Amino acid sequence: MFETNRKSSLFTLLLLLTCGFFSNTLRGQNQTSDFVDVRPKLNSPLSRFGLGNPVDQFFAAQAGMGGLTTTYKDAYHLNIENPASLASLQATSLEVGGYARNANLSDRGGSVNTWQGNLRYLAIGFPLRNPITLSLDRQLNTWNAGMAFSLKPTTNVGYDLVLADESPDFGATSNVLRGNGSAYRFAWSTAFRYKTVSAGLNLNYNFGKLTNSRLVVFDEQPEALASELLEDISLSGFNLGYGLQYVHNFKKANKEGEMVPNGRRIVFGVNGNLGADVDTDASRLFRRFSPSTGLSVRDTLVSETRKAGVLSLPSSYSVGLAYERINRLYVGVEYGATNNSSYANTSQPETLIDARRIGFGVQYIPNANSYNRFFQRVRYRLGMRLEQDGRSVEGVQARRNAVTLGFGLPFRLPRQQISFLDLGLEFGKFGVPNILDENYVQLTVGFTLNDNSWFFKRKLN
Repeated sequence: MFETNRKSSLFTLLLLLTCGFFSNTLRGQNQTSDFVDVRPKLNSPLSRFGLGNPVDQFFAAQAGMGGLTTTYKDAYHLNIENPASLASLQATSLEVGGYARNANLSDRGGSVNTWQGNLRYLAIGFPLRNPITLSLDRQLNTWNAGMAFSLKPTTNVGYDLVLADESPDFGATSNVLRGNGSAYRFAWSTAFRYKTVSAGLNLNYNFGKLTNSRLVVFDEQPEALASELLEDISLSGFNLGYGLQYVHNFKKANKEGEMVPNGRRIVFGVNGNLGADVDTDASRLFRRFSPSTGLSVRDTLVSETRKAGVLSLPSSYSVGLAYERINRLYVGVEYGATNNSSYANTSQPETLIDARRIGFGVQYIPNANSYNRFFQRVRYRLGMRLEQDGRSVEGVQARRNAVTLGFGLPFRLPRQQISFLDLGLEFGKFGVPNILDENYVQLTVGFTLNDNSWFFKRKLN
């Protein structure tokens, strides 16, 4: 337990901002409060705002490189965020990933430590032209196409806060804030490449349910009625994502004097999501009950169910540039922005702020073709990310600063197709500076299983 006060603590500030029905119970010149209990799997009071905490959409391979997605393209890894990269796949890839996170959350009065973890993504992608068939038929790979299906959470809500307040008017009062739920995205992705230009499209179906509740109990007045406000919102609807990648190959003369690619290239990328309106279905219950006789309801002041509304998802974009020496070195940088000011929710009106981010990442492979030295084939990754968040407190915008470290550990399946165990480790700080700070360490683990027998045309002589 650590002490805080209404003026300096974000937790009490959140109570004031989000518990309008109960604001009159918190007033008093000499009021103080103790942060008594925190028991959530996801411990983030900021997740009360908007649709909750945004979930990183990149996979484990990109997690070790600062979350780069705009220019990242790999023959054996998926990159759903820029669907244009799917046209570069050389094998069917099944990817599944999860994460574990340890965080220390602190305000001006103290701190608390939490653990959390869960499944992060599930995806499968494949090229629409088999590379083995192209080789056997001696066809030039001047064009290709790819497709993928993926399921990922996009936002998380999670907090369970109990604040004990003391005021001269009401005595000891317990104020409870709880929230849970997630929004998800199922995406169908496709891409087409012609020579050095790739373009892709994501058709996203967004769905999920978020619940927030607020409870006030007067501890020293057992005869007084406690108050509870319960709100939940379900959402469903589509939006589109897009991606474009252009590759400039450096060339050298071969033995015949022809200019051919020398394995070095520059990749330029653009990707993002279009804004869209999705449907919402909201419910709201405000009631009073007597704590001394259990949860027997005395008064139901508000009861609304299946109230239809509209939620406007913000648009986003990202641009990036990378230098790559194929199977040896990748260095990339990208800049992105999210138009959060266009966010609107008729069921739970809120105002968010436009946000920007910068990412930088490096990948190095000592010798991808080494036969008997495993660590020569490992993909070593390093990166950093500097991000703003769409939420703010007391006029201060939330932000994230982090450095990342990653490894891509290759292994062979029975079909002799290379697959990977990818590890991404992130050390970061998230929150509202000088109000709420979260220092965290997050491990992302992903399995990429590859098989190049899909769409293979077998021929019999």
